[in-house]
Amino acid sequence: MSRIVAVAPALPEHAYTQTEITAELSQLITSDVKRRAVLERFHAASGIGTRHTVLPLEKYRDLGDFGAANDIWIREGTALAARAVAAALASAGLEASDVDYLLFTSVTGIAAPSIDARLVPVLGLRGDIKRMPSFGLGCVAGAAGLARIHDYLLGHPDEIALLVSVELCSLTLQRGDDSVANFVASGLFGDGAAAVVVAGAARAEELGLPGPEILGTRAELYPDSQSVIGWDIGGTGFRIVLTAAVADTIDANIDNDVSGLLADHGLSRADVGAWVAHPGGPRVLEAFERGLHLQRSDLEASWRSLGAVGNLSSSSVLHVLSDMLIQPEGTHGVLFALGPGVTSEYVLLRWAA
Repeated sequence: MSRIVAVAPALPEHAYTQTEITAELSQLITSDVKRRAVLERFHAASGIGTRHTVLPLEKYRDLGDFGAANDIWIREGTALAARAVAAALASAGLEASDVDYLLFTSVTGIAAPSIDARLVPVLGLRGDIKRMPSFGLGCVAGAAGLARIHDYLLGHPDEIALLVSVELCSLTLQRGDDSVANFVASGLFGDGAAAVVVAGAARAEELGLPGPEILGTRAELYPDSQSVIGWDIGGTGFRIVLTAAVADTIDANIDNDVSGLLADHGLSRADVGAWVAHPGGPRVLEAFERGLHLQRSDLEASWRSLGAVGNLSSSSVLHVLSDMLIQPEGTHGVLFALGPGVTSEYVLLRWAA
């Protein structure tokens, strides 16, 4: 079994209250006073106290076109990713040269060469490192990235792998779009990154690396759900697709998904002591609670993350994992998220000695 040995979240330096963000963005999104009042209600209902942005808030007035925003994503995303990776490696007591495999994910910008390639010279990663950039998984990619790294390490138990997530959601701001989806998104998403160091079973044992083991994974792609959540990509960049059917999809599927994963390992929900849930928003977390018959206290870390930094897309569940990384020996946990597809990913964890 592979082992998660370090998690390092990273946030941009600029932080604002939700009230400050609403006041600034509402002017950019709509000039209609009535529509602005609707936007303000959506923002206030998000349960978010603060969010971080990669640019000073006033700079979004003159952000420029898709190309200009994407240039910022490349420059600032690389710097934020490098900070997260350096912290994760230091926490694990490893050097950049120890990393054999790198999976990079983002859904808020595009580049070729991708940000993971740009990290190689910045951090001193080896030239023969195996890289896998990922785009399109959205919020689910933090969980999916851990699952795919586990798949890789099952075949390469002597290696060290690195998951890097960078999401600069603020750069996707759609000015002049007074749709409900944009009202919700502009009040929900924040900027952030995370890096996770995962060791193959043999390497973890050799080095005596602590951390939760990955016991198994599960993925589900739900039929006829392509229009529920995602992006429409055009001349103005990334325009959010977000519908109320997200919660309905969770209600209809999550119980069977999690029960199936646990049953594969001879476990039930009563055996789970740590729920590491993607803080997608209040309605998403409430749907998780309903579907899994949980109390709000069971998802306390996810609610806390949502309130402190908002939804960081693929980075969010990794920020929650960082907050929950220390658990009593023998604890079982389920880390999970969902994203465009609609797809969900589940990672079964066990905290061993």
